[in-house]
Amino acid sequence: MKYLLRALKAYRLQSFLAPLLKMAEATFDLLVPMVVAAIVNRGINTGDTSYVWRMGGLLLLMALVGLGFAVTAQYFAARAAIGSASSLRAQLFRHIQRLGWGEADTLGTSTLITRMTSDVNQVQSGVNMFLRLLLRSPFVVIGAFVCAFLIDAKISLIFAAAILGMALIVGTIMVITAPRYRRIQGQLDQVTGATRENLSGVRVIRAFGMEDRETERFHSLNSILARHQRQVGRISALMNPLTLVVVNLGVIFVLQAGARAVDEGPLLSGEIIALVNYMNQILVELVKMAQTIVTLSRALASLKRMEQVLDTEPQMAFPEEGALPDATAPAVVFDHVSICYPDAGAESLTDISFRVKSGQTVGVIGSTGSGKSSLVHLIPRFYDATDGKVSLFGHPATEYSRVSLREMTGIVPQRAQLFAGTIRSNLLWGNEDADETALWAALKAAQAADFVRERPLGLNDPVEQGGRNLSGGQRQRLTIARALVRKPAILILDDSASALDYATDAALRKALRSLDWPVTVFIVSQRTASIRHADLILVLDDGRLVGSGTHEELLQTCPVYREIHESQYQKGDARA
Repeated sequence: MKYLLRALKAYRLQSFLAPLLKMAEATFDLLVPMVVAAIVNRGINTGDTSYVWRMGGLLLLMALVGLGFAVTAQYFAARAAIGSASSLRAQLFRHIQRLGWGEADTLGTSTLITRMTSDVNQVQSGVNMFLRLLLRSPFVVIGAFVCAFLIDAKISLIFAAAILGMALIVGTIMVITAPRYRRIQGQLDQVTGATRENLSGVRVIRAFGMEDRETERFHSLNSILARHQRQVGRISALMNPLTLVVVNLGVIFVLQAGARAVDEGPLLSGEIIALVNYMNQILVELVKMAQTIVTLSRALASLKRMEQVLDTEPQMAFPEEGALPDATAPAVVFDHVSICYPDAGAESLTDISFRVKSGQTVGVIGSTGSGKSSLVHLIPRFYDATDGKVSLFGHPATEYSRVSLREMTGIVPQRAQLFAGTIRSNLLWGNEDADETALWAALKAAQAADFVRERPLGLNDPVEQGGRNLSGGQRQRLTIARALVRKPAILILDDSASALDYATDAALRKALRSLDWPVTVFIVSQRTASIRHADLILVLDDGRLVGSGTHEELLQTCPVYREIHESQYQKGDARA
């Protein structure tokens, strides 16, 4: 709730005026039955037509003024709701950007998308309903009861009984439905996750002919969500008929008691009409209140889910004024480093130690799941080691500020990720101030200059979301160029040349060795041909460092490396 209140601070005036104006409108609604009673008693019963016209004009004026109050209140409520929701969404997005990879992995992508879209919309609707109706409805219910009491104290007891009966119905339904709405939001996460997975992997699904199976899986998740929504909808649907039964019984008792009072003389027919109108007003407002509480229950459930994300603090702390790199120190040092991911059953890396000098090229190789990506992800501090220490240029990685650490390292991930825009806009992610010469130099080093020149608009050629209009090799080369634009001191290629042919791969490695600034390169690869000329090769097996040295040394001393090399050589894959 604290985050919502903080977001509403900028809309304090609107948040105050909206319910105030709604209560002003409600005041006119409460006066209407009194005016109608006067028209019946003093105008129609006595035949005073002029009085009827005057009071009719008063009713019209009250309706117009009430309408003005209602529209203005709606405007203020909508502005406060939309503004606070926009602020919450922005705050949520900023906070997600601050989270480390570990927290993002724990929360999950699909649930973060749901919380930024569906949950924020639920909170927006809840704020709107709260400002418009939560104070107005009780005000009308209490006001109608007071007005009925002023007309006839005995008959007002019927109102009290009807209000208690309807409140009991509404409260019971709310208690039953509130937890179910929270469960529904969680199930919506699963549907969103399945949808996202299918849309992103649609080509793989079609390649394996699994459309029917995935359709069935989606229908299963969607059916579970729909079934629970129907269940809670049936329970909520009981509210209107049950409250109508109570209010109609109340109207019957009011008419019965009112008829006796008219016969005996204390009441007039106009006052009976007013009492019936007040009973109907109570019904309408209690139903509105019930709907408001339903919306608020869903909004509170969504708000709690948002707060869960906002309360998730990043485990990594970066100093404001970080250490300065020492160019004479080793570029990277791993000192008995181990890492175990949250909720993982075993360590992904165990007791890793090695030292890399500045300017060296390091190859990292191993079987699938051996921990290659985990190792290089520790260098830019995407994750923190659970044991041991990672040092960069003479200082522990934890002593560098976030900005200096990101400027120092450039990483090209396994999955080439480009963003909607142009080739130029994607390259400028590496350095916003890079000029044309720097961009083309990076493209040339990444072996991407030729195909970019062939594009109709060159650097300004459009790139669709995810680089859908480019081939896999083109995407990989552009992501490598994007990292080179930054001119990092440490460049990490995390199996990022897998889509390149051998000639292009060899040309890329040759270009990396002739860059015009000192750079330490880590090349993660499945192919010994891609790393055989590295100054140091690290061989991983099941999270352990089982060999380190040059290509020739490892062929003699490391059975794991020799087995990988020989298996590829037999397939003709080792010739570079």
